[in-house]
Amino acid sequence: MTSSDQPSLIEYPCNFPIKIVGRVGTSSANTPDMLAGSDTLADSPPNGPMDGESDSLPSPPASEVAAAALLEQRRQEFMQSVLTIVQRHAPDFDPANLEARISRKNTYLSLTCTILATSREQLDQLYQELCDQPNVVMVL
Repeated sequence: MTSSDQPSLIEYPCNFPIKIVGRVGTSSANTPDMLAGSDTLADSPPNGPMDGESDSLPSPPASEVAAAALLEQRRQEFMQSVLTIVQRHAPDFDPANLEARISRKNTYLSLTCTILATSREQLDQLYQELCDQPNVVMVL
């Protein structure tokens, strides 16, 4: 007996939250010039005023700015690919209800979409397509 042969424990239609976790960041070992790690900063000269010259903070090194821009681009691409899939299976899903949370080290992005689930087949197909995405680590 397969899982699709078993009766569903969910009564449809219902609001059903789906959490999608994806990798959006990279480790500094893979791209040392793109992410500002302690080794990169130690080798570069200071960008701002010397101690005692000013109370203002120095501007971040160009590598930090580039890393932040790359991270934001990856976040947006991941969110858009997930939204496209979710809306294909649940056309009434409102993107304004998407909840996003980035991990402490900016490596993972967690998205929660609460859809109106209408059938087990709908959920099975949605889960399968999300799991087939290369940047998706986990779907709950």
